[in-house]
Amino acid sequence: MLLVDVGTNAEIVLGNRNRVVAASSPTGPAFEGAEISSGQRAAPGAIERVRIDPATLEPKFRVIGSELWSDESGFPESVADIGVTGICGSAIIEVVAEMYLAGIISEDGVVDGAMAERSARILPNGRTFSYLLHDGTPRITVTQNDIRAIQLAKSALYAGVKLLMEKQGVEHVDTISFAGAFGSFIDPKYAMVLGLIPDCDLSEVKAVGNAAGTGALMALLNRDHRREIESTVQKIEKIETALEPKFQEHFVHAMALPNKVDPFPKLAEQVTLPARKVLADAGAEGGGRRRGREGRRGRD
Repeated sequence: MLLVDVGTNAEIVLGNRNRVVAASSPTGPAFEGAEISSGQRAAPGAIERVRIDPATLEPKFRVIGSELWSDESGFPESVADIGVTGICGSAIIEVVAEMYLAGIISEDGVVDGAMAERSARILPNGRTFSYLLHDGTPRITVTQNDIRAIQLAKSALYAGVKLLMEKQGVEHVDTISFAGAFGSFIDPKYAMVLGLIPDCDLSEVKAVGNAAGTGALMALLNRDHRREIESTVQKIEKIETALEPKFQEHFVHAMALPNKVDPFPKLAEQVTLPARKVLADAGAEGGGRRRGREGRRGRD
């Protein structure tokens, strides 16, 4: 069982009845909206869900404070008082994953400027390109630097998970639980498409809410639970990711969507992954312009 608390530092625990290993991985603040050009905290007006039509590349989204999608009748009226003000963490995960599934970005996270011929949503931004999510006030775009920030964050988390899997001597996990407030709003499918978590049956990926708060209540209200927690903590093996030589290797492989080397067969059974598209020179904004070359990607 893999337990993950996604935050500025991701707390990761992997265990079974025989052994439990844990690590903290430096994901940074991108999932909380920081370092994202239109990022904000989860508050009324923040985009929280995103879908992109793979044929037209047109988006639709939902914002906190409205039950309607942006393409539904009555949406402008439903957000008249709160507006559409930015994009919060759950939507940042979804929009990058949706851009990948729609072919807007390559597996290396590069926005494909050639897609501008198909859609006015693909905008030149210096020597790179951005995706126009909402053409309003403010104008909300997903830039190449935004995608890079998410790639760096998810790679750090996944690299930490891979280290724990190696310590346990396992190649797959059976169940995954997201802890914490933010984890409750992460869509498991998009987290896996992004490569935030390893391949797993999507029905076995769930949110467990405020696990730390629940554990604290158990310890305060029940002496037996407190003793059990104290005993369990002594048996957990902590892995220092900064001291592990393979962390950097796992990190580099995890920069790709969902991953450069690890297969995702269970995900591929439920999601149509795009053909492999690798664009040359995958630099961030300010880097050279890219020319594409494409190959086929296996289902796994």
